[in-house]
Amino acid sequence: MKKVLKFYVDTPLILRIAIGLVIGIVLGVFLPQATFVAVFGDVFVGALKSVAPVLVFVLVISSLAKAGQGIGKRFGTVVFFYMLSTFLAAVVAVVLSYVFPVTIPLAEAAENSAPTGLGEVFRTLLGNMVQNPVTAIMNGNYVGILTWAVVFGLALRQFAKDSTKDMLADISDAVSKAVAWVIQFAPFGIMGLVFSSVSEYGLEIFKDYGKLLLLLVGAMLGVALIVDPLIVGITLRRNPYPLVFRCFKESGVTAFFTRSSAANIPVNMALCDKLGLDKEYYSVAIPLGATINMDGAAITITVMSLAAAFSQGIEVNILIAILLSFVATLGACGASGVAGGSLLLIPMACSLLGVGADVAMQMVGVGFIVGVVQDSLETAINSSGDVLFCATAEYYDRMKKGEKIEL
Repeated sequence: MKKVLKFYVDTPLILRIAIGLVIGIVLGVFLPQATFVAVFGDVFVGALKSVAPVLVFVLVISSLAKAGQGIGKRFGTVVFFYMLSTFLAAVVAVVLSYVFPVTIPLAEAAENSAPTGLGEVFRTLLGNMVQNPVTAIMNGNYVGILTWAVVFGLALRQFAKDSTKDMLADISDAVSKAVAWVIQFAPFGIMGLVFSSVSEYGLEIFKDYGKLLLLLVGAMLGVALIVDPLIVGITLRRNPYPLVFRCFKESGVTAFFTRSSAANIPVNMALCDKLGLDKEYYSVAIPLGATINMDGAAITITVMSLAAAFSQGIEVNILIAILLSFVATLGACGASGVAGGSLLLIPMACSLLGVGADVAMQMVGVGFIVGVVQDSLETAINSSGDVLFCATAEYYDRMKKGEKIEL
């Protein structure tokens, strides 16, 4: 048994995930009645979602309590990258929506509740920031977790003894190790998640609303493979694609199937460790990215709202389109880090375009239909981008200090 376990652990994780992916597809196509397979996916995602809030809370407190000088500049840089990338993603979505306008036959009304404007989004954001820290951890409220972890971390940095800081570091290492054990079961989780999607939807997911889905996928791939690498390349004056593809391979693949930026936080932290990044820095920057680095969400909000407007025959001028890009950027930062988190922000953007609430909620329903592919790719781009820009900010800081870097 030890030899089998050692062979399993020594096999590259990406290879094990690929094998799990293939097995999940085969079982979903030929044995859709084997519903017990889906349990593996539910357990894996559940385990990640359960441990991730604790991991973030402990790591951020420990990192800030022992943080060295100069870390703050990196945070400013990475936040700039996160916001710039999200805004440019919204702009790309606007341009492609004008070049390839899509209309959707809207018939049935959807019954959902959603934010009615940016005021409500900010009110919710501020409310989440001051939520009881225990409740925030229980509910996976990462805005609240980050807020209180930063407060406690800074307080401990100023008043705690070195022995207390060392104890926090030990707890942080123990939680990180527990997360690493969970990640080892990713191939089984991916198998279950893929089986669940294939057995339920089959290939039908690629037929209905194909044009809209193609526009969403095209915009997301354009941002992930052109816009984001361009930002990294200009910043670091290096070929960005080795880093881009590694982030896709080791972060994006897992995020594609978990469909949760929050659940993928431990995966991203493990990748940052492999990249040799500063733990004091990435333990805060990664969960922050899961909250505000939302390229895919900005694209979804923009494309879906413009499709709703075009479907109603509403003409959207360029000034309103630019304003929509800002609204989508801010709205995306308030999107939940779970599956489908960006869809309920579509009515907020639609209100800017003069689209009625009933029609907007119908687009939310359409979003859930195409979400099997859209939400998976959106999460993959969001999550892999967290690591991409986290690494870029640190590499840029190192370059300014005269250090040599290799992507």
